[in-house]
Amino acid sequence: MFDYFYGSQSEQFSFYRIPKILFTASHFKNLSTDAKALYGILLDRMNLSAKNGWIDREGRVYIIFTTEEIMEALGCANQKATRLLSELEKDIGLIERKRQGLGKPNLIYVKNFIMPGSMPESHFLNHENHDSGSVKTTSQESWKSHGNNTDINNIENSDTDLFSSADGRSEEMRTRASYEQYFRDLLEIDIMEQNNPSDRESLEGILDLIVDTCCANKPWIVISGDKKPIEVVKSRFMKLNSSHIDYVLRCLSDNTTRIRNVNQYLLATLYNAPTTISPYYQSWVNNDMASGRI
Repeated sequence: MFDYFYGSQSEQFSFYRIPKILFTASHFKNLSTDAKALYGILLDRMNLSAKNGWIDREGRVYIIFTTEEIMEALGCANQKATRLLSELEKDIGLIERKRQGLGKPNLIYVKNFIMPGSMPESHFLNHENHDSGSVKTTSQESWKSHGNNTDINNIENSDTDLFSSADGRSEEMRTRASYEQYFRDLLEIDIMEQNNPSDRESLEGILDLIVDTCCANKPWIVISGDKKPIEVVKSRFMKLNSSHIDYVLRCLSDNTTRIRNVNQYLLATLYNAPTTISPYYQSWVNNDMASGRI
């Protein structure tokens, strides 16, 4: 008999992560559930490839994942594994296979599921006013009453100017709209706003900051005084969920001193959320148990 999850125990385990947009965006509605599961497994292998330095001359990461490995991972026959690969490559274009010849396995390029121009035009038009490189000051004003009991409030250099000026702003705006919709769905922002209307402004500000960071045209970003590669930060943000956002809001409300640099505080809290959320809630439970409240 399987046991229940208690507290934040689920954060202890590793999971295959299938992008939520594959289930919510109309562009992927004809993609089978098994193909979506395979794409999640291929995405997971990308981390190993990056660590192994499997990068071609153009800087693109590739993986080696044979048909036999797919059969074992999904518990399926050769015919189905071959069909799923074809579905991802020919039907939707989420992967690209490159033959090496001489009996060597194919190289597989796993493509980015967030595509410029993949969002409906009406959605894009509704978000044209969000192409700024920083969180709106109205959102920052709502956070001024919150405090900060960490060293982050000593950081003076702001890193809010994430975008560099360039031509082709419409392409950047379409890309940003795609990322915004992805994170809005992934983090369940609309649901959180419905459940807690008073947090709406803060939630929109957090969403803006995450999207701006992921769309930044620079190789690194300052977090807690350290330069972090933008791709590392982006990867960490792509793994966030609504529980992490709720945790960030709790951290804001728990602080007792004024935050001097709200963007830096939020960047650091969001970046560290996956590793600090479990100790935070465990400490909370321990405190309640010690006081006899549970």
